[in-house]
Amino acid sequence: MTAPVRITETAIRETALQMVRDHGAQALNARALAAALGCSTQPIFKNFPSMEALRRAVVEDALAAYHRFVEAAVAASPHPPYKARGLAYIGFARAEPALFRLLFMRSRAGETESPEDADWISDTARASTTTGLAGSEAALFHLEMWAMVHGIAVMLATGYLTLDEETVSRMLTDVFRGTKARWEKEL
Repeated sequence: MTAPVRITETAIRETALQMVRDHGAQALNARALAAALGCSTQPIFKNFPSMEALRRAVVEDALAAYHRFVEAAVAASPHPPYKARGLAYIGFARAEPALFRLLFMRSRAGETESPEDADWISDTARASTTTGLAGSEAALFHLEMWAMVHGIAVMLATGYLTLDEETVSRMLTDVFRGTKARWEKEL
């Protein structure tokens, strides 16, 4: 008689993340996950007290995948760090549309803290370094740039548009220069 196979938390998380990649966050449920793992739902609920706890773990894993992607893209980019991060965000939307939607297009109602807050703070600091703006001016500059970057990323993640990287890079440069020139004029 063979010993039963133990379904680990790691296996559950990896399989759940792959399900989201392949079918979107809405496809993640206990029965479908158990079928993908080849087990009953018991190991899932032995490792996670609820599906909500598992969903939070999947968001954590998706965020870790996002950070790895951005780190590698920025390291390989010929662009300055602030632009490279914007292009990496858009690149993640293109490469991992389901994970992008999970992280950056989910409802935030009821969330008191976002795991992406640290990224916002560091990107605002990069905007300050890049532009010479400080405080609330740097924060508003970054918000204006991020709205453009996020809009492009959403259009790619949803298939609304297909844009090549050169076009996206040019668009970001144009908006950056125009926004920076406006700020310089106002100061």
